[in-house]
Amino acid sequence: MPLPTIEWEGDISGRVRLIDQTLLPTELKFVYCEDIKSIWHAIKTLMVRGAPAIGIAAAMGVVLGIKDIHAKHTDAFLRELKQVTTYLGTSRPTAVNLFWGLARMERVAQENKGKSVQEIKEILLQEALKIQNEDKVICRQIGENGVGLIKDDSGILTHCNAGGLATADYGTALAVLFKAKEQGKRITVYADETRPLLQGARLTAWELLHAGIDVTLICDNMAAHVMKLGKVQYVIVGADRIAANGDTANKIGTFGVSILAKEHGIPFYVAAPVSTFDLTIKSGDEIPIEERSPEEVTNGFGKRTAPEGIKVFNPAFDITPAKNITAIITEKGVIQKPSVENIRRILG
Repeated sequence: MPLPTIEWEGDISGRVRLIDQTLLPTELKFVYCEDIKSIWHAIKTLMVRGAPAIGIAAAMGVVLGIKDIHAKHTDAFLRELKQVTTYLGTSRPTAVNLFWGLARMERVAQENKGKSVQEIKEILLQEALKIQNEDKVICRQIGENGVGLIKDDSGILTHCNAGGLATADYGTALAVLFKAKEQGKRITVYADETRPLLQGARLTAWELLHAGIDVTLICDNMAAHVMKLGKVQYVIVGADRIAANGDTANKIGTFGVSILAKEHGIPFYVAAPVSTFDLTIKSGDEIPIEERSPEEVTNGFGKRTAPEGIKVFNPAFDITPAKNITAIITEKGVIQKPSVENIRRILG
């Protein structure tokens, strides 16, 4: 069982406990968020990261934000709730699960507006816990649905981290790998280090190593060479937002990996829950791309590696076009050759 990435402790007046992923793999530390500003900070600074985990953090953040609302009437409470969700929505722009979680909490509150404020607060806490528990089931089902695509004695390349640390339990892309190991399939995983924040080196390698899976860490610019040597038979990655046509936003560098996979005739799979689809967006051109601090590039982990005053471009994500994706693995099934029609066929 993976470590719990994020948990709610206590009743409606409780707090959130989460793993500070910025400290891994050298230090395993739990931090506690007791108010809305602290959970916003945790999301913004990547203490908690990964689209499904961000969705859970958003829902629990709503509970942190409403527990001290003293409005006596429902209409006033709902107005203050909207302020809470708006504030949390400013933490990170790309991962749609953040906004999905916030919208779901707002919807549940509206559906229960005939109840007292205290009753609505309790209902929202239960909804946040429900989102977390649902994600655990979803992760396992993604693993079940994807493992059949992987043959025994295979090499698999993954980029960034889409494991238990990015979800409530088992991961998305890594769920397929965990399930393959459970079934006794022999797999070798190549984990891109994933510049500039090294989520592959710090998080994916750590998870797979502790799971007893044969994992080899490579620099991002080694992927083409490893593929050419015939060491990779599949690429599996996660996603932060998927447009209606199948274009997928994921950690910066994913697009390049998809091009390399296509060049070498290697299947490229995306593993993601249904909640990561944003069917209001027609294509990847409409997905907002977060740009992060230049210091992540010039002063990575506290050591300056670039000249003072250098200009930096630091997008956190890129868009992999649907034409480069062999299939998208979801809890509802596998979407082969992603397109508007094929996505609708599986999602309904």
